[in-house]
Parts: sequence; C-alpha cells; structure tokens
Amino acid sequence: MAYLFTSESVSEGHPDKIADQISDALIDNFLAWDEDARVAIETLVTTGQVVLAGEVKSKIYLDVQKITRAVIEKIGYTKSAYMFEANSCGVLSAIHEQSADINQGVDRKTRQEQGAGDQGIMFGYANNETDNYMPLALDLSHRLLYELAALRRENKEISYLRPDAKSQVTLEYSDDHKPLRIDTIVISTQHDDFDNEDTMLAKITEDIKNILIPRVKAQLKPELQALFNDNIKFHVNPTGKFVIGGPHGDTGLTGRKIIVDTYGGKGAHGGGAFSGKDPSKVDRSAAYATRHIAKNLVAAGVADEILVQISYAIGVKDPMGIYVNTYGTSKVKFSDSEIATKISEIFDMTPYGIETRLGLRNPIYSETAAYGHMGRTPKTVTKTFESSNGETKTVEVELFTWEKLDYVDKVKTAFGI
Repeated sequence: MAYLFTSESVSEGHPDKIADQISDALIDNFLAWDEDARVAIETLVTTGQVVLAGEVKSKIYLDVQKITRAVIEKIGYTKSAYMFEANSCGVLSAIHEQSADINQGVDRKTRQEQGAGDQGIMFGYANNETDNYMPLALDLSHRLLYELAALRRENKEISYLRPDAKSQVTLEYSDDHKPLRIDTIVISTQHDDFDNEDTMLAKITEDIKNILIPRVKAQLKPELQALFNDNIKFHVNPTGKFVIGGPHGDTGLTGRKIIVDTYGGKGAHGGGAFSGKDPSKVDRSAAYATRHIAKNLVAAGVADEILVQISYAIGVKDPMGIYVNTYGTSKVKFSDSEIATKISEIFDMTPYGIETRLGLRNPIYSETAAYGHMGRTPKTVTKTFESSNGETKTVEVELFTWEKLDYVDKVKTAFGI
C-alpha cells in the first residue's frame, strides 16, 4: 500500500540557523589561526540580542563581536524594521576556557592516540533516490529555500521577501519505496508589510507557484520533474501573515535543527548537534565519517539504502562498535554484520583517522550551517580571515569532503563488485 513521507527545511534566516551560522563562523576563525583549537560554542539569538557561550582552548584571541555581526549582515538582517539588525544588536560573550578534565581525555602524547571528545552514537545514511544519495523529500525542501533566498537577494522577480522561511515536502511512495508524486508543499516565508492585506496572500502564493517552483523544477532530472503534478496541495504562509520573524519572532539556539541538518527523518540520528563544535567532538566528525561511508557504499552498489551507526566513549580512540542496516536492499553476498566488519577494515574510524582523511582541521564549517550538512557538493574555495590585531590570512580549503566518492573503488574491491 502506498504511503506518505515528509521532510522539512529552514532558511539561513531562521533563528536557529542564524545561531548555527554564528557558532560555525567562530569555529572557522579559531581553526584558521590555530588548527589545534578545541572549541564548543553555543549561540542564542533573540530580539536585538546575541549571547555566545561555550568553552575554548586556543592560543588565538578573536574579536567575536565583529565575526558575529558579519554573519548577521551576510544573512540579510540589515534593517531596523526586522528588530534584529547586524550593526545595532547587542553581542554578549560568556565564552570561557575548556575544562582540563575534558582536555586530558582528548589530547595525547601523539595526535594518532587522540581520544574521542565525547561519548555518543552517530549515524550516517545514504540512498539512491537522488544523484547526491540523499532522501528526496529533504533534498527538495532544501532546494526550495535555497532558491527562495536567491530570489530575495536578486530582489527582482520577488521584492518583498525577508530572511526567515521554512519549507516542507510530502512525497507519496509505492510499496517498493519508490517516489510516485509530490503530494504537498508547504512554504512559510517572512515578508514585508503589504499595503493591501486582502491581496497579500494571493500574491505570495502566486509567486511561489509561478516563480519559485519552476526554478527548482528546472534543476532536476526529468524523472524527478515528473513528480510535480497539477494536484499538489500547496500551503503558503498558512497563518495568513508572516511579517514578524527571525529572532524577533522566535528565539534561536545552536543545534536545534539536527534533522534538517542530516536526513530529514530518514535513517536515524544520534541526537548530537554539529554546529559550534571542533572536529575532536565525534558528534560532528563521526557523523560526517559515517555519511562518507554510507554514500560510498551505495555508490559502489553494495546496497540501495544503508544506515551506518558508530559509537564512542570519551577519551577512547577506538569506536565501541559499528552497526549496519541495509533495509533488505543489499546486493552483495554479505550479511549486514559482515558489511560492518568490512567497513572497519576499509575506514580508519579513530578521531585522528577521521580528521586526517576528511581534512576536518581546516576552516570549512560556515558553509555547512544552512541548507544541510549532507548532500552538498564538494568544492575547493579560498577564504580570508582577519585576526583581532588586523592580520589577515588567506587559505584554500576543500568543503564537504565527506561527500566525495573517493572510496568507491576500494569498496568495490573489498566486496568483489
């Protein structure tokens, strides 16, 4: 019997995502000047105010106010009418030194012996619904908001958009788990006040259907374009009005959109957030590593769908165990437990091994903090950072290394594919 599955996304101007982006901008700035920095920073945003809290062990001092304001300005909170504006909001820092008790569990005589920065479970997931091996409902939800933000910045076809927005896509699947059609699309977008509120909702709905949707649809391959149909149920700004938004409408916190950040409810999640954490925190680094494993295994043809779990104890470098679930889609003559054993032979899952393999000690995190950490396109970019004393540094870094299909051949050899 056919069934429905839904995923959601939120824009870069959503309060929680503002907090994530500030936290990750601080991570990048610390790592740019001190690759051995240990950082865990939480951000809270509300009406006219940003609060930074957390723990840091680093040899560098940063102007956290300047970095914070630059992030808010880049997102688009540049008008006093938003009640949260880059140059006028307060920025309170309550960042202090990392606990020596935690640090002694992570740092060792050699980096190869580095222990996990925390205990916990992390999951990686991939399926073959899309070219980027991501669940389709989440991929579409992200695309809708990414294009909506592009339309806001262009300020041509749609001129009334404000930064805060949310999306949701519901797909109908067949019995054999293949997407049949898009059932429902929800878009809630913050907007300027309209002179005529009677026509406001109709105008926004028309623009979403006739401008945004065609732009997203054009990015997709034909078989995915065919999922769009005349019977899609649209819910555009269901409350009727969305002028008050951003941190003035809702308080935002780092790490409160972990399902948006990962797989949209598919697979599983260990519960740990990513943003604001340096890669010694396995909540982040091991989640990237398990995604890298799952994606390469699906791309290699091991299975159509794979979930990989790994677990750690704080201060211990070797994982407690690896678990695999192929949901009955395996194409190789190995049980799921045997696939897990193969994974441990192919991939070094110590914290040092993960950091080294994926280049996680580089300042690569700001770009992860909106529109998902997974399913993104690996690329090399040049970034410039400024220290508190005015010194500048330009570095070339590779983004989204965990999305590379660089282990496909090794996987095929190991599984005899």
